[in-house]
Formats: sequence, structure tokens, C-alpha cells
Amino acid sequence: MGLILLLILILLLVGLAPAWPYSRGWGYRPSGIVGVLIIILLLLLLFQVVPV
Repeated sequence: MGLILLLILILLLVGLAPAWPYSRGWGYRPSGIVGVLIIILLLLLLFQVVPV
């Protein structure tokens, strides 16, 4: 389950990159939030709090 969540968050991180004209004004905040979620999930997987 944790691996599936990690893959979904990585896909979200790629999708939130400010590459399109309408999203350039957002800055890196949305992708930064998803990046923090990925780090938290990786730590939870590392400490085996969330089952793989």
C-alpha cells in the first residue's frame, strides 16, 4: 500500500511542475508540498510504520 501511495505522489509531483503558462504564476509551492509528502512517506516506509 505504501508503495502505491509513493508512486501516486511521484506522479503528482511531476504533474505539478510549473511548466504550463497558466501555472507559472503558482511558483514551486504545489510541488514543494507534494515533495514534503513524499519525504514523509519515505520516512514512514523506512521506519516500517506504513506496510509496503
